[in-house]
Parts: sequence; structure tokens; C-alpha cells
Amino acid sequence: MSYTNLVTHAVFGTKERFPFLADAAQRAEVHAYLGGIVRTLKGTALNVNGASDHVHMLIVLPATIAIADAMREIKSISSGWIHGKWRGLAKFHWQSKYAAFSVSRSNVPAVAKYIDNQEKHHGRHSFEDELIELLERHGVSYDPRYLWQ
Repeated sequence: MSYTNLVTHAVFGTKERFPFLADAAQRAEVHAYLGGIVRTLKGTALNVNGASDHVHMLIVLPATIAIADAMREIKSISSGWIHGKWRGLAKFHWQSKYAAFSVSRSNVPAVAKYIDNQEKHHGRHSFEDELIELLERHGVSYDPRYLWQ
């Protein structure tokens, strides 16, 4: 048996950062559904929230699933569900890329609070600025030419 404590803050946007999730009720349903997908992967969604053009997830994954595999499943399954649930979102797609950051257990409450405050945060900062700030704060190298593909 393996014993792990793999807490991840994952962030991903809608294709071309289009505000597909502008409706607050739809957005809340999508967030709940994303948490359900994490549970089917035998993980735990500690917090899921976001804005009209992106999502933040604070998740705990088992050692048996890589973050890349989890993100592929989460985005693929949720896209299919969104297309089936809302005809008005037929053009909905997630951006192909994502960002993921490891979180220590001691920092989980602060990250959860940050995720809770997304609407307020995005009254002052764009998703673009937020993601670049997160990447830089976590020491992640990126090429701005390919950041939004």
C-alpha cells in the first residue's frame, strides 16, 4: 500500500477565455459536477470555484493517477456533460492546457479561501494576469507565445 498526501491547485480556462460560464447557476452546477468527477477518480475535491472563463480546483488525488490523466478526464467528461445539459453551450470547450501547483497541507486553508474569493478577485484582475502571477509565484517557466493555446 502507498501512503500519499498529494494536494493540487489546478487551474484551467475555457477555450480562448470565452465567458461560457457567465450564468452563475450554470457555473455552480459545473463546479459541483467537476467535484463529482474527482470523486469518481477516487480523489477528493476540497474546493472548486471560478469565474465565467476559468476554474480553480483544490483537489487531492490518489497516487495511482497522474495530474495529466486527471485533468484530461475532468475536462473531457465535463465538456461532454455540458454539451448534453445546455444546448446554448454547444460551442463550449476547455482550453487544452492547464496549470497545476502542489499545495502543502498547512497552506490548504489559504488556497481554499483564495479559490472561494474568485468573483471578488476578478473584479480587479483578469484571468490572464492571475495565471501569470501564479506561474511566477510558483517558479514555473512559460513561453507567453503559447500560454493561451
